[in-house]
Amino acid sequence: MSPFIYLRALKHAEHTVFCVEDGQKTYYDPQFNRRVPYSSGQQVKRSILQSVTDILNAPMAPITFNYSITKNNELENKEPWSPCNPAYVDQLLGGWMRAKTAAGKTKNDGDKDNSKENNVIKRRSPLSISAMRPIHPLLAGVDSENLTFDRSDRPDYHPVNVRRAGSDKPLTEDEIEAFLSDNGRTLSRRVWIPDNKRATGLFVYDVAIDLRTLFCVSTNQHEPEISRDMMDKLKSKGWVESENVFGKCLVLPEAERKKVIPALADALIDWRITSNQARTFSLMETLAIAVSDNANAIAAAIRAKLIDDSEKPKAKPIVDANAGADLFVTLPCASYIVTECESPDAIENAKQNLIKRMSDFDYENQNC
Repeated sequence: MSPFIYLRALKHAEHTVFCVEDGQKTYYDPQFNRRVPYSSGQQVKRSILQSVTDILNAPMAPITFNYSITKNNELENKEPWSPCNPAYVDQLLGGWMRAKTAAGKTKNDGDKDNSKENNVIKRRSPLSISAMRPIHPLLAGVDSENLTFDRSDRPDYHPVNVRRAGSDKPLTEDEIEAFLSDNGRTLSRRVWIPDNKRATGLFVYDVAIDLRTLFCVSTNQHEPEISRDMMDKLKSKGWVESENVFGKCLVLPEAERKKVIPALADALIDWRITSNQARTFSLMETLAIAVSDNANAIAAAIRAKLIDDSEKPKAKPIVDANAGADLFVTLPCASYIVTECESPDAIENAKQNLIKRMSDFDYENQNC
């Protein structure tokens, strides 16, 4: 049995925003000379982990944010501390890294750091997650619109403050009226918000799951994933001592795996971007899912085909049930792709496929 699961999913997004910090993210495609929208792999990963914890009704690991006061009495950001505790499901699936502070200094989880000889404690995530990007540069795009924050319907109800440059004291109503009269100006209860980018199109994301490390934490103290104190805590909670291809490890108990696996299968398909603004909400419905132990098979199952046109190149999205992957096509997919294999229970069948693949792996006896 292959120790890897590969998943590709196709989603449709309509007039929405993937990240709202500085408008819609885009990157430049040099072959087709277009800027296309995307959601970073980090954002997709965060959304998946958030979905897992929501389904399990479990808290995310507490992260300690550190600051130091400089000689000039200014606050300086320092490295945030992760608890490095796989008992938190988002840490188990998402990995961690924490640099050593002063030897023996108390950490944010209240324990002494006994791995004084090591510089860092780190665990690589068993989930490798791509950015969500267009299935083809010609099948997605961005447009811009100007928004308004408008309260001009009730001018007497919404107050206006006017201050002179360099002053915190607002002008009186008489001073405002005199200024407007002398300068031929008016005051509006409307604010323009220009150039807001919106994304529309067909998007894919890929996930690779390394089953060898999915529920296993290495106990090697030469390049530690956890401290010796944490090892003892996990053993006391029923974690099983075992060995995989990377060396000795601790394995999450089967009873706990049975809780996490269905939640992870659900989250890998039904996650949503939690930073979506209310005014740019899109269902971002899943159109198709391909699952395989062969990365090339999922790339072939959900793909696009370039149609040569002397005037203007075009691209055609394709879902192919004969490409070697297990393919699940939802009913909405037929709105965008010509297909005869769509099914009302496609998403549920895809989840069950993932659950079986993850459940069938023998985590305790990998080297047998």
